[in-house]
Formats: sequence, C-alpha cells, structure tokens
Amino acid sequence: MNLHEYQGKELLNNFGVRIQRGIVALTPEEAVIAAEKLKNDTGTNWWVIKAQIHAGGRGKGGGVKLAKSLEEVRSISNDILGMHLVTPQTSKEGKLVRQILIAEDVYYPGESDTSEFYISVLLNRSSGRNMIMYSTEGGMDIEAVAEDTPDLIFHEEIDPKVGLTSFQCRKIAFNLGLTGTAFKEMIEFVSALYTAYDKTDSSLFEINPVLKTSDDKIMAVDSKVTIDKNSFFRHKDYISLRDKSEEDPSEVEAGEYGLNFVKLDGNVGCMVNGAGLAMATMDIIKMAGGNPANFLDVGGTADAKRVERAFRIILKDQNVKAILVNIFGGIVRCDRVAQGIVDAYNNIGKISVPLIVRLEGTNAVEAKRLIDESGLEVDSVILLQDAANKVAKIVA
Repeated sequence: MNLHEYQGKELLNNFGVRIQRGIVALTPEEAVIAAEKLKNDTGTNWWVIKAQIHAGGRGKGGGVKLAKSLEEVRSISNDILGMHLVTPQTSKEGKLVRQILIAEDVYYPGESDTSEFYISVLLNRSSGRNMIMYSTEGGMDIEAVAEDTPDLIFHEEIDPKVGLTSFQCRKIAFNLGLTGTAFKEMIEFVSALYTAYDKTDSSLFEINPVLKTSDDKIMAVDSKVTIDKNSFFRHKDYISLRDKSEEDPSEVEAGEYGLNFVKLDGNVGCMVNGAGLAMATMDIIKMAGGNPANFLDVGGTADAKRVERAFRIILKDQNVKAILVNIFGGIVRCDRVAQGIVDAYNNIGKISVPLIVRLEGTNAVEAKRLIDESGLEVDSVILLQDAANKVAKIVA
C-alpha cells in the first residue's frame, strides 16, 4: 500500500527521523492558515507547496513550488489544487490533485552549503536481504544518475541475523562525504530510518532528497513509503492510511469482491483461475498478436457470482474488444465453472464483446457441451492456443 508524502513523514517522525515539517491543506484558505501556523512554529518565511499524489517526479510536472509570501501561498495552492498533474510516473492523463502539503523552507542560508542525498531501504530480491541504497546525487534527476553514472550509487546489505550495525551506518555517512556534526547526524538518521522500515513492515522507504542543511542537520525533505499489505494483521491502524481515490476504481472494486485484478492498457479482457495460469494466458495472447487489457485471477471458486462480478469489471474498460476465459479445472470442476459462465451471462443480459471460453481439466467435455448447448453467443474451445488465435483474429 502506497502512502502520501505527508503520511510517510509522520511515520518517520514517530521513529525519530528528522523531517521537513508541514501541514496538509484541502483548499487555498486552509493553505494560508497552515502557512501562518508554520511561520509561528518554525520561524519560516518561505513555504514549499507540494501536490500530494501517489507518483514521483512531481517537481518536473509543476506540482512542487516555492511561495515567498502568504499571497503566493494562496495563488499557488489555487493553481495546484484540482489540476491533473502529469509526471514521468503517471499516465498521460495525469492524476487529480485533491490535497497539498504546505512545508517549511529548509534551504535557509548558513555556515555551510546545503547538500542533497538519496537514500532508500528495500528488499534485494536476489539475495533475500534488506539493503540500503544511497547516493551523493540526490534530487529530481536520480533516475538519470542510475542510468548514466551507476558507480555513484552505493549498496549496503543487512544481515538478518545481525541487523543494521553501527559500522554500516558510519560507512554510509563516510561514503556520502560527510564530516563533523553532519557525519554524526547521518549515522543517527540512517539508524532511525532502517528501524522505521523494519518496524512498520514496509517494502520500500525512499527518501529523495535527504538534505544536509546549512547548519549540518540531516532531514527527510520527501518520502515515498510502501507498506506490505500482508502485515496489516500486525498494523491495523495503518489500514486507515489507504487513499482509494489514488487507486484505479476497477482494482478497488475487484479487491472488495476478493478478485485479484490489475488493469493494463491492452484490448483483450482476461479471466483466469490461478495467478500462474493468468500470467501464461497473458503471454500467449501477446504471442498470438493480441494485447491483454488486465490481469484477473478469479481464484479456485469460480462460481456464478464471482464470474458475473469479474465480467462486469472487465466490461467497464472501453478498450476491451474481446474476452478470453481460461479455466483449468483442478480444484474446481469445469462443468460448474461453465454453469457459472452461463448464469452470469444471463444475469448481465448480453455481453457486448465476443467471448471465448477455454475450459480444461475435470469434466472439460461436459463443460464444453453445456456452453455449446446454452444458445448463448459464446465460443468454447479446448486448446489455449486456439483460444488465443481466435482472440487475436477478432482484435486484429
């Protein structure tokens, strides 16, 4: 589950990580009130207005701006709220900005220059260990750094038997070129950051930039946090942090019905039982010349109700030109699935796109006969390749 920047910062603050302080606002009027409060609390005279959406690259899209007066806070907030923010990580339509973060200015002048770093904590899937990835080149162009100068990105793996050691924290601070107070501050920052990642059962903590201020403080200016949903039984209070408005409505609806659904940008709707078979089905559709419009695993109990809900979700996508149902009858008998398809079809009334059904496994012959004799506009096949070829011919 992805969190907004302000939510991630609140989590970090709870674990002792210094953050850029800010207040969330839903209207320009609330933004001005927030700016006045920040001025009283922190002494800041400038403010950073940040769009709160689940996507990176907001600064490049015009979603992060500096206000040097309360009037600018109002006007900038008015411009950002309600805009469809397009970034390198959004679709071409962008994401609607419903809330903004009014944050203190932390790039104030002082005894030394400010510096921006990149630090993230995540799982290294190849080794099965958590690792800290960091770089001296923090900021908006971190993707370019990874592509053009990968030698500037360092990795520190954590042994699960030992945990993050003080030596590793010192090594990170040293590689970032810090000395004196900033060196000590970075050691504390990294230690607290990893503790927050570990204790919250997160799958990603990304801080970009981590800022060394002009008075040698180390703080998180931004945050990208992804929490593992499988850990909610331990963190029931985190469930309320979910913002469904940032998710695809079809995926939200499917989740409420217990369906595993991911929307894609193709034109062939897929309904499959089993995640592995779903991936294979998408591959063979692609190989046949089609393009899958979704990943949808209806699970092992593909009864009429679940099938009907799956059909309705798929049909909400206007790009879908055909639907391929691929069921392997191992856990569930094919004839029961076929009856579910027939019942769902009748309940919907008429499915407006061609429907190809491939059933294989227990009672597959009976299932094909049931569909063929139903009188519905459903094309049943036995071989998956035949089904994929028919779909590709329809959408060609």
